[in-house]
Order: sequence, then C-alpha cells, then structure tokens
Amino acid sequence: MMRKLLFMAGALLLAHAADAAQAGKVIFVAGSAKIDAKAAVLDGAVNEGELLATGADGYIYIKTVDDGLFIIRPNSQARIASYHIDAANPANTRIKLELLSGVARSQSGQAVKLARQNFRFNTPVAAIGVRGTDFTVFTDQNTSRVTVLSGGITMSGFLGGCRPEGSGPCEGNTARELSAAQKGLLLQVQRGQNAAPQLLQGNNALSPDVVAPPRSDEPGKAASSTTGAATTLEPSLDAKKNLSLQAAATQIALNQNAEKPADPPAIKDPTPPETPIVVAPPVTPVTPKEVSWGRFTAIAEQAPTSGLSKDGAERIGVTDDFVLFRSRSGASFVTPSEGGVAFAMQSSEAYMRNLDGTNKAPVSLSNGQLSFDFGKASFATSFDVKTVAAESFTMVSSGKLTADGVFSSRDQGLSNANMGVTGVISSLNGATYIFQGTPDSKRVVNGVTVWAK
Repeated sequence: MMRKLLFMAGALLLAHAADAAQAGKVIFVAGSAKIDAKAAVLDGAVNEGELLATGADGYIYIKTVDDGLFIIRPNSQARIASYHIDAANPANTRIKLELLSGVARSQSGQAVKLARQNFRFNTPVAAIGVRGTDFTVFTDQNTSRVTVLSGGITMSGFLGGCRPEGSGPCEGNTARELSAAQKGLLLQVQRGQNAAPQLLQGNNALSPDVVAPPRSDEPGKAASSTTGAATTLEPSLDAKKNLSLQAAATQIALNQNAEKPADPPAIKDPTPPETPIVVAPPVTPVTPKEVSWGRFTAIAEQAPTSGLSKDGAERIGVTDDFVLFRSRSGASFVTPSEGGVAFAMQSSEAYMRNLDGTNKAPVSLSNGQLSFDFGKASFATSFDVKTVAAESFTMVSSGKLTADGVFSSRDQGLSNANMGVTGVISSLNGATYIFQGTPDSKRVVNGVTVWAK
C-alpha cells in the first residue's frame, strides 16, 4: 500500500514538472537568491510558476526564452506565472509576470513584441501592459510604482473588468499610460484609492531605482544612461569566467571558515540601539496644463462665452468664432517617441455660414476620428457635418505634432483636406482642437471638438 502511495505521489510530481514549461535561464546571480526555495545557480532553468526570491544582497538576472530580460533585485519575490509562446500564431501567445513584493525590471522579448495584447505584469494592486518596453516596478501589498526606460506602458488598478486573473493590458477609464519620453515621472497605484494611477515626480525616494538600486553591471542600465548603446542581455564570456572564478573563490572562503573553530558568542547589549527613522520627502502629484476653449462671438441669442485672451493662459489658436487656450502653469504633455493613440469624439460645437458671413447656423458633427502617430509626429482627423437642412459633408485634415502636444494642419495641398486644425493633446487620454474649413465652394464651417479614449 505504501509503495502504491509513493508511486502515485511521484507520478503527480512528474506530471506537474511536465506541465511547468521552461520560461528562461539564469544569466547572473549574486548574494542570497533562491528559485523555489533552492539556491539559484548560473545557467539554471527557470520554469513557469516557480517562486523567485532574493535577500538583502540578492540579484537574479533571467534571460527569457524569447530573449527578453527579467531582473529581480534585493528583498523581492516574483514569479513567471506563464510563458506560453506560439511562434506560428502569436495571437495564441500568453505571457504573465508577477511581482509579489520588492523591485523587478522587465524588458520585452521578441514574443512579447509580437503579441503585446497578450502580455500582463501583475502586482498585488495593479496590472501593467506594454508597447514593446523596458520598465521597472516597485510594489508592496498596498502600493505599486512603475518607471519606463524605453517604449511605453499602460497601468491600471484592479477594479471592475480589470482583474488579477485577466490577460493583456487593462483598458478603460482607470488605465493610464506612461512613456520613456516622460522623463522623471512615474505612475503609482494605491490600494483603496482610485484605481486610476497617479502621475508623480519620480526623482525622489519613491522611484524603484532608489528603493532597490541596480548593480553597475545590470544590462542596459549604464549603457542607456551614458552612451545610448544597445542593451546586452547576457554577460560576455569573460564576464562569465569572472563570475565562475568569483563563485569558486567564495566557496573556498566558505570552506575555510567552516574549518575554523566557532567564535564564542558575543555578549549582547540589553539595550538595543534605536533604529533611525527615514522619512521620505513629500510627494506632490503632477498637475497637467489645463486646456480650455470658448466662443468669443455672439450668435443669434447666444452671448459670447469667452474673450480672445485669458488670465494665466496662452492662446493656442483662433477661428471665426472659437478660441483655444492652455494654462501656463502645470506640466506640459511630453509627446512619446514611438507608438500612437486614437480618440473618439466626446463633444462638439460648430456653425456654418455663407462666404459673405450671412445665414450662420449651428451644425452637428458625427463619425469623428482622431489618431496620432508618435513615431512620425503626425495626426489625422475627420468627421461628418450635418446641417439643419439634412445636408452632409465630410471634413478631413492632417498635420504635425510638436514635442509638447500642440498639433496643427500642414499645408501640403492634400486633395482631400478641406479644413485647418489647431489643437492640444493634453494626455494619452484626451485632446481638444478648433477647426475651420470649406465643405463646399459657398460656405465656411468652424467649431471646436473634444476627444477622449
């Protein structure tokens, strides 16, 4: 009976081992570092579901099977929950990393770049998705913070449809994006507060790199901050030899110490020294510049809603009836260097008149589209105009986007462009622009549109 039980237990263990696929291998290890309670070793396999744990001096660098990078820094616990890659059909790829506590860095591998919609990085309070990215995360049970080294991420607290068991990035009203172009900033989610992350200044004690600093030999860290050289995931052959020599020297020292007689126990001071309290500097959320608009003309019985200037604001643009402002105080939007975003029209106000200024009347706008290509620093937009007489026209424009989020039409004689646009993208979640154009040879239309994800 006992043999039968032992056989069944062994079979279960073998089945579990077969189900846990290899996710990567250890390319560097230092200090106290364990994988499923066993000491982490150089070139050792890392399987799905195994607990990665480091002590106060521990580091584990893992090269994933698709040439990505997963680094666990001191006093941390993490797990590669799943790493299923379908090279033939990337839509079937499923990758999920988990940081239970401490600090970890993730650099996307080839499979992640081909299936970003199926990548998820979980903490106890938040979900992180990527856009082909290198980022660093700190977390405890109540707070998570993330900074971006390259590319961009999207982050959301767990609320509503964003659940820990989900896959891919969470989207919706609670999702916020952060790109490497937004230098010095980080996103933070706290348990019990709004699930939408806060945008904070990152150059203080809250940054993951300050909580658990990288080693000087961490791949990509020194190079990206000085020369901009490409990241090298795996140590060189000489570095590996040095690591092996260091490990051998350490083992010899341990053996020699083991042969020495133990020192007599020290007499403890009955009054332990007081532990100094380290107070982190106060953190002030970053307030973005406010975008506003108004109508400076009277139309029919409607009085103007704005003048052509506004205290504490700069004028971005003006049409026949509308003016667009952006506050001088606050943080400007920093345009990412890659990727893109698309918005839907949330609200609008517009009027059409004859070329001679007569018969000005309100019109309605629908089927709005606004998209940005950050890599090309450009935008494109269109919508339909419907008059009170049920006439319908399509307005189209495109143009350039500046580094601080202001965008405007370019004059390139595009055959389908029939309006000029001036606007501001205030965040990766919204934009506003004013426009003026000629839907036909007899009339002019101008107005304002507000956009959101």
